[in-house]
Amino acid sequence: MNKVPFASLTAVIAALGTALAFLTLQLRSHGYEPYVESVATASIVMYVTAALIVVTWVRDGRRHSN
Repeated sequence: MNKVPFASLTAVIAALGTALAFLTLQLRSHGYEPYVESVATASIVMYVTAALIVVTWVRDGRRHSN
């Protein structure tokens, strides 16, 4: 399988996680505490998703023993 979709998808999802992290900081500084936890959780989910895509990318490149 071609590796380009994995790389671009990982980069976009990590960038979204970064944008959500900055939004979390902005929300906290402006006093929107009720929204901080949910946006921070969404940011963490984006980073975990990007990490899982990298794991899939690495596993896809290995030879199968079957």
